[in-house]
Amino acid sequence: VHYPDVERVEWLNKTVKQMWPFISQFVEKLFRETIEPAVKAANPHLSSFCFTKIDMGDKPLRVNGVKVYTENVDKRQVIMDLQISFVGNTEIDVDIKKYYCRAGIKSIQLHGTLRVVMEPLLGDMPLIGALSVFFLKKPDVIYSFLVLPNRITIPLGVLRIHFIEAQELLGKDKFLGGLIKGKSDPYGVIKVGTQLFQSKVIHETVNPKWNEVYEALMYEHAGPNMLEIELFDEDTDKDDFLGSLMIDVAELQKEQKVDEWFVIEDVATGKIHLKLEWLSLLPSPEKLDQALTSIKADRNQANDGLSSALLVVFLDSARNLPSVFEGNLGSGYLKERRAAGLVFCENTASLYRTLFRNPLEFNQSGLRKTSVSKALKSGKKVTSDPNPFVQFRVGHKSYDSKTRYKTNEPVWEEAFTFLIHNPRSQELEVEVKDEKHECTLGVLTVPLTRLLEAEEMTLNERFPLKNSGPSCTLKMKMVNKNKKTNPQPAASSSSSDSPVPPSSTFDIPRSASVSAQDVLNRRKEANDPYRSQYLAGGKEPTPSIASDISNPYATQELQQRLAQLQNGSGPGHFPLGEIQLTIRHSSQRNKLIVVVHGCRNLIAFTDHGSDPYVRLYLLPDKRRSGRRKTHTFKKTLNPVYDQTYEFSVSLVELHRRTLDVAVKNGGGLLSKHKGLLGKVLVDLTYEDTSKGWTQWYELSEDGLTKPQQL
Repeated sequence: VHYPDVERVEWLNKTVKQMWPFISQFVEKLFRETIEPAVKAANPHLSSFCFTKIDMGDKPLRVNGVKVYTENVDKRQVIMDLQISFVGNTEIDVDIKKYYCRAGIKSIQLHGTLRVVMEPLLGDMPLIGALSVFFLKKPDVIYSFLVLPNRITIPLGVLRIHFIEAQELLGKDKFLGGLIKGKSDPYGVIKVGTQLFQSKVIHETVNPKWNEVYEALMYEHAGPNMLEIELFDEDTDKDDFLGSLMIDVAELQKEQKVDEWFVIEDVATGKIHLKLEWLSLLPSPEKLDQALTSIKADRNQANDGLSSALLVVFLDSARNLPSVFEGNLGSGYLKERRAAGLVFCENTASLYRTLFRNPLEFNQSGLRKTSVSKALKSGKKVTSDPNPFVQFRVGHKSYDSKTRYKTNEPVWEEAFTFLIHNPRSQELEVEVKDEKHECTLGVLTVPLTRLLEAEEMTLNERFPLKNSGPSCTLKMKMVNKNKKTNPQPAASSSSSDSPVPPSSTFDIPRSASVSAQDVLNRRKEANDPYRSQYLAGGKEPTPSIASDISNPYATQELQQRLAQLQNGSGPGHFPLGEIQLTIRHSSQRNKLIVVVHGCRNLIAFTDHGSDPYVRLYLLPDKRRSGRRKTHTFKKTLNPVYDQTYEFSVSLVELHRRTLDVAVKNGGGLLSKHKGLLGKVLVDLTYEDTSKGWTQWYELSEDGLTKPQQL
């Protein structure tokens, strides 16, 4: 396919090829002088981190084509797209000497379209005011990991999520042109890291009962690890949003077990009943009986088969796999191993000499005479090295390894994780297959009871394959970890196994229903005298105010706090402070660009000031994926952010949108001082966003005040 507006630039590729050794020197210098010190300073445990080898290889980056935009482009900017491709024999090794840890990557491939924007153009050198470089789409990146030698990454634990029920959800189905509101067909989407679960759909109800259980593997992450839940109403065209919830997994790990009703955020009404359990992993079989007993109590759930143990399999390599005979042959012992007209043997060449010495010696039960004659007459090669991959199966769960092409001794170095229901009765089934001919090269079965009897429940050996050659082996390392449900803290021991909705428990209005941080606050503050006095006085617990638009309680709380301030010394003309924004729309990129510069004269949330951050929505989209959020600054009333955010929207569609900006007081999940500091709604209907502007906006309780001119 030829695109006339995309030009080839071989002269540029020749130039890059000539410069590649010097580019490699620059990259090595960048890694050693900039990246390596930054990694060392990031964490005390990485103080001995260093790059032991940085080799960019001898295959340079290529530019396959360039497109320069000449129409619908501002005269003061230049926009071009570079179609880049990098298939390099790169090798980068790192070493953490303190922990005797070595790792690295090799054979990087990168393919994508890189956009280069030069704007504004100037009349003075260097003629360009700014240079922006970014990928239009997430590039295709392919690389090979050098896995930590003989090591397996074991999860920290397992998060068991009981997705039980919800109440008072929004009714999205409407009748008679919207005059009559009906019910919904709700379902939930649960996300933990890269793990995604989706519940069944409960039709025609706003009080669904799912009674489903999911188990997510929890690994150690440098950043926050969140449990995200989104509820939707299933429709034939587009599913409607019913609310969301986000919980910090680190706090769940501390609490070990939470069984509560949570208020749903980003909507006006709704609450959800969750039971969350953190299950630790132990390398000993003593607690297996306890784990098996605990999962029996959950048989009344909709999806049974809860796990009591975790199995991690590290697939290393294989040796002496059989070759593939590409004929329509079968003989005696090999007949069972024939599939799609193929036969596998450990020494194909010697077998040919035996079989083909006298074709008439073999009858129909042994060797087909016509196939032998045809193979002899053709003189073509009838054997080939296999393209092996390995399939693992435990119960109904299976994984496939990557395929290694044309080799009898493949090396995989891959890890797979299984949640095991009962290791005393289950087994790991392993099958080595040939991808091209879809047939078996060997099989293996390992009863998991072997792991229970092994030292530290670990096996690391070469396993002989059955239905294969006598010397065919598969090297694997297997680790079993039994789950242990940690006891709950004493403060929460009196909580009920099946809690009632918070409206009955605390006798408070729905807008002040229990939120994620309230649940965990209750446990830590159960013995707090101030907390007891606070509840005894008839006041509601601090509600979730992550959705300050739809939650009238958030605005009411802010108004009460503002009234208290005015009864004192009294603030100035702008009681909640101001926020400075730059708003501009790029028609070329179909992006709304919002720069959050900073705030001034914010109200103090505590005696030490506030911990402000800014949250952005482009209404009416209030999905979590459409939310933008700045960093949090500690103990300041005049934060400076200077952070840029983008929303994908056309100029025509933008005129029907409203920018929702809220300044909030941050804090962890257990913080009692999270709240709204003020907000502003920027109506984009009549604004000329193509030119852009920078303004200070007055913060208010409802966000409806007009901006202040510079």
